[in-house]
Amino acid sequence: MSHTSRIPGFYKLPVEARRRAVAEASDLDLVELARTVGHGGLDVATADKTVENVLGTYALPLAVGLNVRMNRRDYLVPMVVEEPSVVAAASNAARMIREGGGFEVTWDEPVMIAQVQFWDVPDAALAAARVWGARAELLRLADRATPSLVERGGGARDVEVRDLGEGLLVVHVLVDVRDAMGANLVNTVAEALAPTLAALTGGRTGLRILSNLCDRRCVRVSARVPAAALATEDTAGELVRDGVVLASRFAERDPYRAATHNKGIMNGVDAVVLATGNDWRAVEAGAHAWAARSGRYAPLAVWRRGDDGDLHGELALPLALGVVGGTLRVHPGARLALRLLAVDSAQELAGVAASVGLASNLAALRALSTCGIQKGHMALHARSVAQAAGAHGPEVEEVAQVLHTRGEVTMDAARRALAALRGARSRVAECFAAK
Repeated sequence: MSHTSRIPGFYKLPVEARRRAVAEASDLDLVELARTVGHGGLDVATADKTVENVLGTYALPLAVGLNVRMNRRDYLVPMVVEEPSVVAAASNAARMIREGGGFEVTWDEPVMIAQVQFWDVPDAALAAARVWGARAELLRLADRATPSLVERGGGARDVEVRDLGEGLLVVHVLVDVRDAMGANLVNTVAEALAPTLAALTGGRTGLRILSNLCDRRCVRVSARVPAAALATEDTAGELVRDGVVLASRFAERDPYRAATHNKGIMNGVDAVVLATGNDWRAVEAGAHAWAARSGRYAPLAVWRRGDDGDLHGELALPLALGVVGGTLRVHPGARLALRLLAVDSAQELAGVAASVGLASNLAALRALSTCGIQKGHMALHARSVAQAAGAHGPEVEEVAQVLHTRGEVTMDAARRALAALRGARSRVAECFAAK
């Protein structure tokens, strides 16, 4: 294995050559890789046993993010996303961050929260005291409900009580879920403890389910980007750096901007989450709840000029991912994606996903601070428009180039360009036929 995520010119290669390059840079067999990703990685029979009312499968592009170096190790990152420019932008920004040493990442233990709700609690203070007094027994009951988790080194770690007022009380059970996302495990704990907790609190049992605000399971990413690495053809690196910092300040002061700032982060995070068969809805819910934890919606990542003159970025968010269980057991594409990443734990996977999120954020802010977000995005989007207009094979790139050159990436423009292209070829063919 080459142990590098640097593959210069990768985007210029045809699909088969890309597969070969990835296979050579990983432990994957080329035949298996092609077979698994060639048709979406999921057959209809398996899909029919995964969800209800299945008609077939719905494929999205599976790509690979390049240049990612996290904690002094390289990763080829599988990404599933339908939006043009996300993969290219994240890979390009990861290359800039790589020049500053790569991503430095730390993560919490994989602790999830089981919530058990009670209402009509007659005395919240007395109920809380009783729960605290029974803490050791409650933890034993929780571990008894999930013996296989305990065998793997996980299990219940603590109990918390929150008085929400007006007779409403919620008990949190903190559970270390190890390499699982943990939803089913945590829900099992909540169900198992509910009867005992009801007797302790004197209240009526309400909801028993996990919280997707997994704020005990956070990932923190930092990165340094040399100012020179940020330069564009028209803008010096120092000016780009200052523009990124100003854009970050904008998001810190304005929730309307922060929402779009964070969407750009989740472009990268969600693409990795989807590729590895994890629950992107849960990840989104937790990330945005975390962004609003102060009572005001805020950016998940911030950028500053360091004393060394370089650009420094930091990102933090809760991230509950798994490398065992769930979809991973049934989706061949998800299993192959994890083998490509070669991560050793769910926490390491979360670190990679968060790193790609920070790279995506840098790419967006750099573009916004210089040429604008549309220039690069629309250049790639032109290919999708060309295909939608009916272009096939080599026609796609030719029509896309016309749209990009004219600065008119619309369906009508694509149809006109395609008609002109085919008309010109038809005339050439008639000339040769006449000769």
